[in-house]
Amino acid sequence: MKIRLLSVGKVHEPSFKHGIEDFTQRINKYFKAEWVIIPTAKNAASLSEIELKKAEATSILSHIEKEDYLILMDERGKLLSSPQLAQFIQQRANESNKQLVFLIGGAFGVDASITNRAQFIWSFSPLVFPHMLARLILSEQLYRACTIIRNEKYHHI
Repeated sequence: MKIRLLSVGKVHEPSFKHGIEDFTQRINKYFKAEWVIIPTAKNAASLSEIELKKAEATSILSHIEKEDYLILMDERGKLLSSPQLAQFIQQRANESNKQLVFLIGGAFGVDASITNRAQFIWSFSPLVFPHMLARLILSEQLYRACTIIRNEKYHHI
């Protein structure tokens, strides 16, 4: 199974880049993982929130295959503990999903077409985090889940 991490916005900021890349490399020991950064629309400032979300949705959907299992990151989503996330990922692997796609949407969230396409909506917390911090948390939690699946010592109960 592959893991694709999508995020709308700017490339990884230097202060977060090392951590994101480190955890992504660690995930690669378990599952092939890659980040795809989807740039915000060039004319974003001239678009309404609805128009911007629609433009971003077109870009997002171009990076998702029909058979991909899409997990949308949203503060209104379902909360999972780290062991529950590990179980969730293992279940997807057991179901022979070829690729899990985790999506961090744009500054205003995502268009309804993306929400409707998502098979699961996951929340780290009811709090809203800056994109760079969300990327770091996502990559760390996926690595943690991988170590839980393999019964390794990274996660302490």
